[in-house]
Amino acid sequence: MSFFDLEHPIVLGPFGGMSSVALTAAVSEAGGLGSYGLYGYDGDRIRSTIAAIRAATSKPFAVNVWLPRGDEVAPNPQHAVFAQALEPFYSAVGVDVPQRPEQYLPSLDEQTEAILEAAPAVLSVVFGVPSESLVEEAHGRGIRVVGTATTVAEAVALSNAGVDAIVATGAEAGGHRVSFLKPAEDSLVGLFALLPQAVDAVDVPVIAAGGISDRRGVAAAFALGAAGVQVGTAFLATAESAASEGHRAAIGSTAADETVLTTAMSGRLARGARNRAVRAIEASGTIAPFPMQNWLTGRFRAAAGEQNLGELQSLWMGQAAPLARYASAREAFEELVAGVPDGR
Repeated sequence: MSFFDLEHPIVLGPFGGMSSVALTAAVSEAGGLGSYGLYGYDGDRIRSTIAAIRAATSKPFAVNVWLPRGDEVAPNPQHAVFAQALEPFYSAVGVDVPQRPEQYLPSLDEQTEAILEAAPAVLSVVFGVPSESLVEEAHGRGIRVVGTATTVAEAVALSNAGVDAIVATGAEAGGHRVSFLKPAEDSLVGLFALLPQAVDAVDVPVIAAGGISDRRGVAAAFALGAAGVQVGTAFLATAESAASEGHRAAIGSTAADETVLTTAMSGRLARGARNRAVRAIEASGTIAPFPMQNWLTGRFRAAAGEQNLGELQSLWMGQAAPLARYASAREAFEELVAGVPDGR
């Protein structure tokens, strides 16, 4: 019997802002666990998104939310200062400098209420430990809970909270470093060091993430004790993802040593290509705290995506991006499954 009773222990990485119903459904239909990132979604949008995924597949799927860390800033008078610093980027895509909103993000309570009501098969969380009440209510509705760790200590904390599985995400992974016990800059453990230690430290299944893009990475992860693998960049490069053509092109042209960890685009550390926007914002030295920076850059990044201006987007990708050569989700999935040991 495979991990979570899946036909194949392959999990799609959830993409905040770049998930698509088509990709989520494609991975689930292939026998894996499709995932959809709900960062920034309010309750109504969560309900409609889960309904759309259900209309596209009858198979299990996961949704993902970010837990508050307690350091998030609310809209304040500094908004105008940081917004004006980004004016050249707004001008480049033809949008106005955005005014201060009432809030940058919906509340976690609003998000989890909608998720619990819709009852997907799996709820995954990043940036913290889910509350005892959330885990209990999810379990009461038949929802499995998955946490995400960047260190062994985080894996232990999640296990103690009663999660059903833990994603061990190495520093090679693309996107945000989701550390929560120590600063992300102090939690940069590579997957092949993190994975076996996390497996030894907890009694729940551990899912490997970071630097896995083909059958070789899958086989190596299982050799180190993984119960499943979570893959992001390889699927992000496929036609079914919500990535722009510019983003897909960057995945195919960025070498492993050309990705960087930066706070420029969101105010939190994340791995991606160092494009024009990242270089300019880093050079300015003016980066708002999270989630203000993420909201502010999001206004020009969305327009840049529509205009296929990759130099002004968040080109998140992991260090195995050069291995992500798949045109379709099915092609990527079949390659990954080829690395799963018999009987898993």
